[in-house]
Amino acid sequence: MFLTHRRPGPGKVVNSRDVCPDTGLVRLSYGQARALLDEHTAIGGPGAGWDLHEFRHSALTHLGQAGASLLMLMAKSRHKKPENLRRYFRPSPEAIAEFTSLLAPGDSGR
Repeated sequence: MFLTHRRPGPGKVVNSRDVCPDTGLVRLSYGQARALLDEHTAIGGPGAGWDLHEFRHSALTHLGQAGASLLMLMAKSRHKKPENLRRYFRPSPEAIAEFTSLLAPGDSGR
């Protein structure tokens, strides 16, 4: 979660889901998070970095490559249809080979 560097003011009404239970810090707004992510990932200047949508889906890709099932990825991302999630999940050739090896363990000669 992207958090601010300070707690909310005394008159500020904040949803409990937007407050870190450990630190009491508040979640950044979408605009603030987008600007920070762009600032820290831009190689070719402002506006050239990642956006939050790419960041979210790269995390899903890494989880998929680590062996998370499609159902777990759907639960994490809150996608309702597998076909909407599939386009973001691209297993590596190594992951496909490892999965395929489950069909004939110990037979690497094929």
